[in-house]
Amino acid sequence: MTSPPTFEYDAVIVGGTPAGIMTGITVAKAGRRAVILERTGHIGGLPANGLGATDIHTRGATGGLFLEFVGRVKQHYSDTYGADSQQAADCSDGYRFEPRVAEQVLLEMIAEQGEKLEVRAMRQFNHEPSNAIKDGAALRQIKILNRESGEEEIYSASVFVDATYEGDLAAAAGAPYMLGREGKDEYGEPCAGKFYQRWDAPVDEYYSTGQADNAIQSYNYRLPLTTVEHNMTRIEKPPTYNRAEYVSLVDDVRLNRFAGPPKPMEFDGIGAISNMVRVPNGKVDGNNQHAAFISTDLPEENWPYPTASWDWRDQFAQRLRDYILGLFYFAQNDPELPADFRERCNRWGLAADEFQDNGNFPRQIYVREGRRIRGEYLFTAHDALSKRGSREHASSITASHYSLDSHACHKREPGRPHTEGIFTYRTTPYCVPYGVIVPLEVENLLIPVPASGTHIGFSTLRMEPCWMALGEAAGVAINICLDDGSSVRDVNVLEMQRRLLDAGAVLTYYKDAAPGDDHYDALQFFALRGFLGDSYLASLDESVSDADRANWTAWANTPELAGFSGTRGQLLARIYTEVGKRPDAEQAALYASVNK
Repeated sequence: MTSPPTFEYDAVIVGGTPAGIMTGITVAKAGRRAVILERTGHIGGLPANGLGATDIHTRGATGGLFLEFVGRVKQHYSDTYGADSQQAADCSDGYRFEPRVAEQVLLEMIAEQGEKLEVRAMRQFNHEPSNAIKDGAALRQIKILNRESGEEEIYSASVFVDATYEGDLAAAAGAPYMLGREGKDEYGEPCAGKFYQRWDAPVDEYYSTGQADNAIQSYNYRLPLTTVEHNMTRIEKPPTYNRAEYVSLVDDVRLNRFAGPPKPMEFDGIGAISNMVRVPNGKVDGNNQHAAFISTDLPEENWPYPTASWDWRDQFAQRLRDYILGLFYFAQNDPELPADFRERCNRWGLAADEFQDNGNFPRQIYVREGRRIRGEYLFTAHDALSKRGSREHASSITASHYSLDSHACHKREPGRPHTEGIFTYRTTPYCVPYGVIVPLEVENLLIPVPASGTHIGFSTLRMEPCWMALGEAAGVAINICLDDGSSVRDVNVLEMQRRLLDAGAVLTYYKDAAPGDDHYDALQFFALRGFLGDSYLASLDESVSDADRANWTAWANTPELAGFSGTRGQLLARIYTEVGKRPDAEQAALYASVNK
């Protein structure tokens, strides 16, 4: 029997998600060889599969390669259609885009790395432990199925990265993981446990049992829909169509019945079943309509997904596709619905220039939450709600900002005025510590996508901008480990932060400071160590006060700067230079003491 071929790289990345791509690019930029193993025939994850309305509340809270991606999207629309075109306007500075454009931009970013970054499509990792070959706690090799040849392949690397939405590699390697929802008593998080809230209602108007369970928030497909006739594919009745699944929509429409706050509302055709955000070229990013009782999410049926086989997952993906197409077919054709409602629904169809090898339907489902791998740090709701805001973690590898956000966990329940599990809870810009991507109990592995968080904490980490930033940070960590021979668990975080800042990352957010500004690196370092307090204003151009000068120079043990006269930014930069001359161990001890 012939032995499977073995391939060796500096880094092996399982999952062609944007996070995995950013990891690979970062490793390749340092002159090392990385490979991305993608199960499907296309890279790009959700942004390349319909999620064109970028989920970020504060633009500028996340930088680095994510911001480069956004800038390239903006440039694409400007170059292709003109800077003053409708397409350029609709791309919203690059934060809104078509799936085909997201895939194109990501492919271009990969191609620029040349032979250092390889993508191998149709490579499937099955999450049996036998496919993760370890030496003690250290992951050394993985077995992959080549879906085209049907043959097994073996991949060796110094470091592996689980960039899958499911967390398959980390689980197979033996990392502990979490599924379902923690109880209110475990971490004291808002919205924990079984949860009912009127959509878009005040956060204190809810009912929760506070009880932990095995429920997982629902999945759907993000649909690029359009009313542009010459670029539209009409929605046909799927072969498994079951009218009974959708008939409750008739009375919802007739009675204007919905799960949102009690205010006048009219379901305007397709908006009754799909929330729509405009993207370029007459398309929308169609998502679940939270104000409706039935929409494109399919709660409960996805609960086995995170730990199921790929055969089961593929069957569920087909079930979800048929369910969504059936819902749209019902809305457009069922004679019991009002004629004017059906007419408005019939204006919409699938975008004909998207997913042309898949019936103009997205190729990948939206896995909002799979396994959550337990890491050295467990991110909870409190990390996104802290009074210290974006200055909570001295080991920050990115700032981010999105609400705590979950889709439904249960289907419509008789007599309940709201669907269970949906919530949105406002946060402030926060920072993410390195420990969330370092799994427990496994060495040589990083987890930028199935990161360490509770159900509530993960509900804000799970946005693509944050995932991209965590992927980039994973790449930086790999490069440092390979430079100095350290493990990912013991990586020099100070050096990580320096390299991330050099690459334009945002480690802690300020309204009035951004990568490239004078004294920005000094601001980032010392803000994370408690120098500047809780404000989101850095005020770097203001004269430094006597109190700040005295405190900062005392904290940093730089008495030679006690008489400094200048701006806040200039003083921070001087302290940064002086402290930077000291050994890393001394710097780390100083920073730790300041942060406390």
